Amino acid sequence: MRKLVYYIATTLDGFIAGPDGADPTGPDGFWPLPADYIQHIAAHYPETLPAPARTALSVTAEGTHFDTVLEGRRTYEIGLKAGITDAYPHLRHLVFSGTLTKSPDPAVELVATDPAQTVRDLKRQDGKDIWLLGGAELAGALYQQIDQLILKVGALTVGTGIPLFSRTATFDPRAWKLTDHTVLDSGAAFLTYNRPAESATVA
Repeated sequence: MRKLVYYIATTLDGFIAGPDGADPTGPDGFWPLPADYIQHIAAHYPETLPAPARTALSVTAEGTHFDTVLEGRRTYEIGLKAGITDAYPHLRHLVFSGTLTKSPDPAVELVATDPAQTVRDLKRQDGKDIWLLGGAELAGALYQQIDQLILKVGALTVGTGIPLFSRTATFDPRAWKLTDHTVLDSGAAFLTYNRPAESATVA
């Protein structure tokens, strides 16, 4: 069965963005992107690079991890503000929103129904794993459906901001098993955690 993977960049103190929710790696952002960090993603997770970055880096690799990406409306709108209606045309792209009534791009699927049920249905379908891009609200709603965490930990702290999971997530302590780790010379770390089989969500 396909896994739901929360593959996300986080600071050392557990934040994925600043308090305003804007792109922390954008022109006015605070999050540096070291060369070895970009190179590692291009080599190991090429499908997670947005289309403009793939073009700039001449990345054409299909990737082996994901064929589907999920994101919430606020995260999707970061790209829209930059004039990008589909940052991941190489993936099936679902955006969860209760307010958007028409997709800005014919390839982007709007989903207004229960995210958890949608993910359960997706897991039953054939294909590669499902990438949960974020943001925190959607991650909170899907907390109990996540099978794997891949944390791209930046070597910085910010004090406050948008956390990995929204504060509306259910309080449900879980143990995770570290299955892979890579620490780059720049100080960034890629940490992969799997949920033990006994705590996996039953579809």
